[in-house]
Amino acid sequence: MPEKPKLSFIGLGKLGSPAATVFASRGFPVVALDINEKYVRAVNDGIAPVVEPKLQEYLNKARGNIRATQNYGELIAESDITFLIIPTPSLPDGHFSDAYLKDALKDLAAELRQSRKPFHIFVIVSTVSPGTVEKSLIPWIERHSARKFNEGFGVAYNPEFIALGDVINGLLRPDMVLIGEGSKEVGELLEDIYGSVCENKPNIARMSIVSAEIAKISLNVYVTTKISFANTLANVCEQVPGADVDAITRALGADKRISPYYLSGGLSFGGPCFPRDGRAFVAFAKNCGIDAKIAKATDEINQRQIPNLVKTTLKYLPEHKKAAAVFGLAYKPSTPVIEESPAVALVDELLKNGVMVTVYDPLAMDNAKALWSDKVFYASSVKAALEAAPLCIFTTKESEFMALSADDIVHEPTTIIDCWRMFDPAKLGKKVKYVAVGRYQ
Repeated sequence: MPEKPKLSFIGLGKLGSPAATVFASRGFPVVALDINEKYVRAVNDGIAPVVEPKLQEYLNKARGNIRATQNYGELIAESDITFLIIPTPSLPDGHFSDAYLKDALKDLAAELRQSRKPFHIFVIVSTVSPGTVEKSLIPWIERHSARKFNEGFGVAYNPEFIALGDVINGLLRPDMVLIGEGSKEVGELLEDIYGSVCENKPNIARMSIVSAEIAKISLNVYVTTKISFANTLANVCEQVPGADVDAITRALGADKRISPYYLSGGLSFGGPCFPRDGRAFVAFAKNCGIDAKIAKATDEINQRQIPNLVKTTLKYLPEHKKAAAVFGLAYKPSTPVIEESPAVALVDELLKNGVMVTVYDPLAMDNAKALWSDKVFYASSVKAALEAAPLCIFTTKESEFMALSADDIVHEPTTIIDCWRMFDPAKLGKKVKYVAVGRYQ
């Protein structure tokens, strides 16, 4: 790649801003667009527009290579490739909506129609239902640009496999880069780009666009199947004296056919990707005449984990004080995102059961306040949350939580429900009754 192509990004949210920043930090000229004026202003002021570890550090490195705008014409005029990282909300039937993608592509295509440049590449990063790019988006671009596919423009499907709270590392050191190529030339160009961005040498999986669309959602379905299997093991171990789910999953994970990743029994999975990708896979399979029974069962098992935890919580709730503190509201550590968070579902169920709930999360408190208003109490620290209730549920492996010791315990007795078995009960002291999800009580 003799000269770095100029890149543009649409979407400066929780995935888009890290992606644009990482590419710019690796020397690519980047112009980014978002409909949110605050995000645009933040990037131009050199301030991270969203909360994500290392984002500010890499935005500092990218200074001079990245700027933001709200003008679609600038993206076409000043870049060779546009990456679209735009929300694709789930529809009632489980499929993904491409409405926001179409809105952006309509404006981009209209600008391309007026442009004299011979070619422009559109890279769809957003998760879409299989068949969307070729059946819906490419004809849409042709219609509004008055150009033909692979003559006046190219298209690729290039979804990311990254986790919030670790997006920068996921972009720089991915296990795999998935490229659904509309042409060999576009695929080769994207492979070259990632070769200069990634600090490791990931597997570059190039395939047809529809194969990549299927691969994206099916990979997440497979991962969640492992999670639900591990959670089933945890549920079983809670009923068997002497059974240790961690010992079991460590043994299973040592087998190279299985691997240890995502094989740790605990809470249900949540977040903006896993639950909806599973439902989308079921919907897509149904369209193909296939009953995706494994994906359905995975989701059903996931839905049962919260009622199990609620039952455990109510079992240990003190009669004299019907109050509980929930530590961790985000769906995982190091992110403020509470979308489909198991902790949020837990709090909602406890409120229905008349429990006074105090919550604490180092990053997600603003989102929690927007959700619950005055329905719950908000602690300012771990210590304040421990003071608020004699029953404490820890739902995420935040480093701040894992530093808990006997000196921090306030109430005697205090019951701690540990959803991930992250504490050594011996270090919590005699005031604590320790309840570990996945272990017999």
